[in-house]
Amino acid sequence: MKLLLTNDDGVFAPGLMTMAAHLADKGYSWAVVAPDRERSSVGHAITLTRPLRLWSVSQGLYPEGQNVNACDGTPSDCVVLGIEEVQPETDMVISGINSGPNVGDDLTYSGTVSAAMEGVIMGCPSIAVSLNCSSRDDTCHYRTAAVVVEKILKVIEKEPLEEGVLLNVNVPNLSLTLLRGVKVTRKGVRLYEGKVTKLRDPHGRAYYWVSGRPEDQLVEGCDVWALANGYVSITPVHMDMTHYPSLERYSENGLQKINF
Repeated sequence: MKLLLTNDDGVFAPGLMTMAAHLADKGYSWAVVAPDRERSSVGHAITLTRPLRLWSVSQGLYPEGQNVNACDGTPSDCVVLGIEEVQPETDMVISGINSGPNVGDDLTYSGTVSAAMEGVIMGCPSIAVSLNCSSRDDTCHYRTAAVVVEKILKVIEKEPLEEGVLLNVNVPNLSLTLLRGVKVTRKGVRLYEGKVTKLRDPHGRAYYWVSGRPEDQLVEGCDVWALANGYVSITPVHMDMTHYPSLERYSENGLQKINF
């Protein structure tokens, strides 16, 4: 199995390097194509208004002799170039290990998850993996998440993903022995309190920070609940975003009867 590894934290992010080294130790073949800088929260953007640059890198903690590349585009750009140019024989895309969770409605913002979506669009089974850590933590247990990825790969080799489906994996920031287990979950709800902060510069002009404090609805069975309770959350995400009950409802109750 040939893997394409990417992320949205940048080619030298510790999560990506830890995962790459661990998978190499376990005998997996891979190539890396990742952004040359932090690209968090860019969503599923691709670059259409300028040319992209791609170059090989040898720095960092990657095993020697591996195919590691940086790109000056978005995570989705990296997947496109990875499959089209660097490793056309890619069997699976793995995006991560992200620094910070991607749960609830964060999926729509996440460059990590969007890179996996791009892999699915291009016909490759894909996994997005995130670690529930932050810069405030003394330790980020990236190795725990790397082992989780390895275990998931062994299952997928026997039970392949269905067409159009990716796995969104979120791992508690714990040592491997402290994980409570794995939960296959649905997407939960994560909203943000105080999403916009308005400030003023020395000239009195307003400027804004978009951030906020996450407010999770901890309903059992969803991703935010599993993560908060020490479980690895694995959410199957389908690329078909059609709401089928509404399709039937509005077809029968008026929209298709509009005349021009």
